[in-house]
Amino acid sequence: MKKEQVVNCQFSVWYPIFKKHTIKSLILPLPQNVIDYLLDDGTLVAPEFPEFTSKVLEAINALGGRVFPKLNWSAPRDANWIALNSSLQCNSLSDIFLLFKSSDFITHDLTQPFLQCSDQDSPDPAINYELVLRKWSELIPGGEFRCFVKENKLIAISQRDYTQYYQHILKQEPQICQAIQEFFSQHIQYNFLDEDFVFDVYRDSQGRVWLIDLNPFGEVTDSLLFSWDELTSGEEIAQGQEGPAFRYTTSEVTVQPSPCLSYRIPRDFVDLSTGEDAYKLIDFLKVKWVAERSPEEEEEPVGGGAYPFMTSLHAKLIDLFRDSF
Repeated sequence: MKKEQVVNCQFSVWYPIFKKHTIKSLILPLPQNVIDYLLDDGTLVAPEFPEFTSKVLEAINALGGRVFPKLNWSAPRDANWIALNSSLQCNSLSDIFLLFKSSDFITHDLTQPFLQCSDQDSPDPAINYELVLRKWSELIPGGEFRCFVKENKLIAISQRDYTQYYQHILKQEPQICQAIQEFFSQHIQYNFLDEDFVFDVYRDSQGRVWLIDLNPFGEVTDSLLFSWDELTSGEEIAQGQEGPAFRYTTSEVTVQPSPCLSYRIPRDFVDLSTGEDAYKLIDFLKVKWVAERSPEEEEEPVGGGAYPFMTSLHAKLIDLFRDSF
């Protein structure tokens, strides 16, 4: 994987090429002061970005009021634990900041997008960072597939959410393979800037296929149910069959934990939000309450009695996290 291949997989590079076959999106240049804020772990309160905020709200409204955010390459999928309802759906800049500040994927985009490239001796290309806002669409995880292309040939297809068993994939395997192959040959093949790449698609309930994303052909991209040794060895993966190899979770027995679990909320915070550790929760709320007391309240006793914010604990704790961003 070369640095040029990573550059070519930026959203603003491939979106104009395949605009008719993907979800409607808007791209906004990311100001340097916003980038600095996203990378500053010490900032507890977000500074104001009036001009950028106005542009983001205008774009969100133009896309129907709900968006899926990402940067040049990555979406903050590893940070959905901090969002309400564990969703990446956003309707404000503060929602986006909350996800981005909590995401290692976003930090990787901003700090080391060329980390795993083979041509490390060459200078890093200049990157103009962008906020990508995609019209919110309710995509069923069982309809998402990752496709691997080598020398402009579709060699492999993997179920995107391989941690779950979807019975319809087993029943519709031939139709799914055919639909993806036809989509590739008609709209993707020979139209991208590289001959080796990875693309994600969604097959809807009507059988129509949509392009979701493009990624570099290399270990920076999750190979899902394949290994990168298989994909790069040059050996035939789809032995004894025509077309690409297609892998998916075949039964409940083979269901696996999500790889994003390692990015989820710390155990202490889970204990607080669920009330599993009552003493820890009381101590946390007491400290927070004392810190936020007004001068008029300082003479009031701290111990005993009910705290005014002891209701809706989970929502309150999430709010505390939101306030820090």
